[in-house]
Amino acid sequence: MHISEIVKKNFHDNLEINKISLEKLLPQIELATTKIINVTDSSGKIMSCGNGGSSGDAQHIVSELVNRFEKERKEVAAISLNSDTATITSIANDYDYKYIFSKQINAIGKKEDLLIAFTTSGNSSNICEAIDVAKKISIPIILITGKDGGKASTQLSSNDIEIRVPSDRTSRIQEVHLVIIHSICECIDQHLT
Repeated sequence: MHISEIVKKNFHDNLEINKISLEKLLPQIELATTKIINVTDSSGKIMSCGNGGSSGDAQHIVSELVNRFEKERKEVAAISLNSDTATITSIANDYDYKYIFSKQINAIGKKEDLLIAFTTSGNSSNICEAIDVAKKISIPIILITGKDGGKASTQLSSNDIEIRVPSDRTSRIQEVHLVIIHSICECIDQHLT
């Protein structure tokens, strides 16, 4: 396939998955945004985590919350659990990689907080472990995923929200995750200004 054909196909596929996602995911995104706003209004903090590209998404949403998105507004208490390399590598070295997020949640998480977990497959052991620990502390979870939701989606309860992009292709899932992040952040901007 020629370069221009690959590029065109990616753009067309992106348009299609965005359309399908809008139709299927709007209620969950509205619920998740309301939950995030309620946590921030109640002086709770947002914790986020993810691996690989999803780690970038976890950092991205936190940077938009702590600093600002598109409007000057009050800072939002948020932390990306995959940003502190000293903590992550010490946990991975002393225990196991699957505990890199859960041990941090045990250390700083409170029931007034919220966990946003990004995973395209839903099967990352450290995400599943983070969800288990968050549930033990009664921290609600927003799971932003794709494919079939994986094991992580089976761990959720009625107090949690899953936003599952209806695609099996990781790149398309991550593209929609970015639209979800920006939509949530714009709503928070509106709420806080």
